[in-house]
Amino acid sequence: HIAPLSDYIPDYLQGASAMFAHALTRTRRTTKLFRSFASIPNLETLPKASVSKLSNGMRVASEPFPGDSVTVGVWVDTGSRYETEENNGVAHFLEHMFFKGTKNRTQSQLEMEIENMGGHLNAYTSREQTVFFARVFKQDTGKALEILADILQNSNFDPEYIDREKRTILREMQEVEGQVEEVVFDRLHETAFRGTSLGRTILGPTENINAMNREMIKDYVDTHYTAPRMVVVGAGAIDHNELVKLADTHFGNVPSESKKPVTLEPAVYTGSEIRMRYDDMQEAHIAYALPIGGWTDPDTFPFLVMQHMIGNWEEQIPGGQFSRVPLVQKSAKLRMAKKLSAFCTQYSDVGLFGIYAVGEAQALDDLMYNVQGTVTEFAYEVDETLLEQAKKTLTISTLGLADGSTQVCEELGRQMLCYGRRMHPLETVARIQAVDAAAIKAAASKYLYDQCHAMAAIGPTHEMKDYIQMRRGTYRLDC
Repeated sequence: HIAPLSDYIPDYLQGASAMFAHALTRTRRTTKLFRSFASIPNLETLPKASVSKLSNGMRVASEPFPGDSVTVGVWVDTGSRYETEENNGVAHFLEHMFFKGTKNRTQSQLEMEIENMGGHLNAYTSREQTVFFARVFKQDTGKALEILADILQNSNFDPEYIDREKRTILREMQEVEGQVEEVVFDRLHETAFRGTSLGRTILGPTENINAMNREMIKDYVDTHYTAPRMVVVGAGAIDHNELVKLADTHFGNVPSESKKPVTLEPAVYTGSEIRMRYDDMQEAHIAYALPIGGWTDPDTFPFLVMQHMIGNWEEQIPGGQFSRVPLVQKSAKLRMAKKLSAFCTQYSDVGLFGIYAVGEAQALDDLMYNVQGTVTEFAYEVDETLLEQAKKTLTISTLGLADGSTQVCEELGRQMLCYGRRMHPLETVARIQAVDAAAIKAAASKYLYDQCHAMAAIGPTHEMKDYIQMRRGTYRLDC
């Protein structure tokens, strides 16, 4: 786990609130969000999360938040990365099936109960996590948690509903295939982690969906939905001791051990590319990335700051030609790109840092030269002014995650699975403020300098250099 903040930057414990207030006064132009945080008197006064563990190993975490609503959920340490080639897609398929009726209530009864409470029930599946949560009024907390326990432990997995859901998911796959940005990032994972589970899609291939059956689904539940891999999370107008009692009542019988050993296949990175050339497309969509460490890597915060130093830009946004970010400025002036977006995607043991770009065919050579130059430059020079601006922006966006019980609940659940603990906003701000030019250069030199890149490109890609030529763009010869 990430070491406590006091282990290496104790000076920031006293000064983080003052620095954040100073950051706000320097960025008043961004109005509402900044004003809302300007009212926070002291980061030290923000509530801390409480964490307990049930006898079966399931953890219970909660964090108070002002208001009359509560968000409760279950975060499960499983996702498409834990699948095999044969059952790839089962985690997402299972997420759908949990809402199709249980031994105690039909699908329509489930929907009616949530509606009568004025609540909201939702779920999603990622490569490493599966999440189920409900937002309700505080007096309905117990009922919401009972419903979550019922669907996770007593679902019928009726074969008739399984066949119906196949058609639904196949339609969903068609919709995703129509979203080029989604496809290009799937292809990026496919090439970067080729031959491993992290390179597979969350939805799975069509043949797997058509072959899905009750036995496959039940086997996956029995293997991965065990108490030590699950966290009951609550945020809002909630009492921690009450949540622990409710969790013990409704989840106390979840087994502590799996019927099968759970294996996490290592994510082996491969510098490579996938190009899908379609000359009839007006624009090319490109995701360029280099491998970095996972969530608990010491360089996580330097890379998050680097991401915000590049930022996001679209041609519809005025003033790009005056941006301090050279890539944005050149793109606006020379019409190299229509869209730019830096990303820092991390998992438990590995990650990808890079830039997503959209541009027309004739500009792709110049565009990729500058994209690579932007990433490589971090190992050589760091714009101090841009660094400070990025730290302030990241601080604001991070604290924005505490704007509502659902956002707090999601961040709490994610951190419990990623870090094994909740990182207090004071610590998060201090870690951001501790990033300096030396930390940026060190992280970039370790992970970005002279490394084999991964790239996925879809569209009229004929103007792009080949992989060997682009590989030379990860270092400079003029230094």
